Amino acid sequence: MTTGETTIPQPVNYIADAWSDCETVPGEWNVDPNTREPVHRTVTTGPGDVERALKHAERVYHVGRWDDEARQERADTLDRVAALVEARVEDIARADSLTSGVPIGVTRKVAAFLPTRIRATAADLRSIPRVRALAAGGRDVRLYKVPWGPAAILTPWNGPSFIPAAKVVSAVAAGCPVILKPSEHAPGSAQIVVECFVAAGLPAGALQLVHGRGDVGAALTGDPRVKVVSFTGGPAAGRAIARAGAEDFKVLQLELGGNNPVLVLDDADVEVAADGIFEGMTKLNGQWCEGPGKVLAPRRLVGPLVEALAERISKVVVGHSLDEGAELGPISNAPHFATLQSRIEGLRALGATVHRPARLPELDGFFLSPAVAAGADPAKATAELFGPLVSVHAVDSDEEALHVANAHPSGLDAYVFGGDTERAIDVGARVLAGEVRINGAKIADLGDDSAQSFWGPSGIGGHGPAESVRVFCGDRVVGVDAPDLPL
Repeated sequence: MTTGETTIPQPVNYIADAWSDCETVPGEWNVDPNTREPVHRTVTTGPGDVERALKHAERVYHVGRWDDEARQERADTLDRVAALVEARVEDIARADSLTSGVPIGVTRKVAAFLPTRIRATAADLRSIPRVRALAAGGRDVRLYKVPWGPAAILTPWNGPSFIPAAKVVSAVAAGCPVILKPSEHAPGSAQIVVECFVAAGLPAGALQLVHGRGDVGAALTGDPRVKVVSFTGGPAAGRAIARAGAEDFKVLQLELGGNNPVLVLDDADVEVAADGIFEGMTKLNGQWCEGPGKVLAPRRLVGPLVEALAERISKVVVGHSLDEGAELGPISNAPHFATLQSRIEGLRALGATVHRPARLPELDGFFLSPAVAAGADPAKATAELFGPLVSVHAVDSDEEALHVANAHPSGLDAYVFGGDTERAIDVGARVLAGEVRINGAKIADLGDDSAQSFWGPSGIGGHGPAESVRVFCGDRVVGVDAPDLPL
């Protein structure tokens, strides 16, 4: 089915090193969020095909050889993947735009970064040894980095190409046979990425692709043959995966998000804070798990801050996601569109005044004006917003702001705006979050070696450099024992 100049193919599976048709869900379609017009049939994967994928992953898993030559061979393969992805950046960008609703000008930047991310993992393969000698008084003792085993990777609709590419390349580099299940709302971009991996000549069974909803994901994550699960998504599914994983003590990487706090200090420049908050709440249409949510500002600054945000919202260009001039597109899908409307009304019911001044296009899509909800009780405004929406709340001190932020911690990201950088960093270091940004709301890592843990309800594990060995490999010590050891 085509939309404009873009074709998003009917999703297909890649199981046991061969492409195969999915089962279609009767009467259901994935739709273009700009127009609500059908794009392709909704699909799923039957139990028989899920079992085939699990059997194949189990069959091909082995520790393998990871000497310099072997690592170089796999790194060369990943370099070929990067080149193939580079040739399809525009296809990926347009598929991303038509599934997430994010403007094409933004998805092009995301897609253009994918080859860099893949090449960085290839560089890790070349530079990080999988076996190294340990100090042991002259005895031969070695530390091995060993792939855990078959990996299930479940990815969300808000990062339809980048998240699958980043997680798959890390697991493949580790040597874990991967079964990827992208979101049922955004299968197209992940399929293009998988096509590039397959065309590069991966080892048999290194990567498989299955489509479907939560039942397919549950079948994968609950199976004992899967040894590591990497999931990005909502807390309800994350808890279900954690419970299932506890049965056989799987390795888990669960990024679940939350209502990320923003602390505006009393010496903050209101215009700088408004710029940063607005950028964060509209980036990727606000559909990113690290985006700002609950803004805590000194009482005297709440009015000026809300006014500054409303002014910026009134000027944003909302339009079709493939329109080159659009700054903000539609919400990705009907269920999330309904959820955001419900959350806005929920804040209104808590006493908030809601400002939604953007002009919307005359299209029958899932369009929503960015919104600022001011005046609700911060103790009750705890739900993750995950859209172009923030709530603003008055506080009387840094300590109160920290208390409110940490009472219902996101655990993922937080933001601090202040004129005194040292003070802002000191306050930020006390927020219960894996990453705290000062005077900005970008997505790119703060530093070359940025590593971020998922604190509290935001999940299990974390992400950062060298994901292939940090997440998808375990340590194994092998060496010569000795009678002169003390015990």
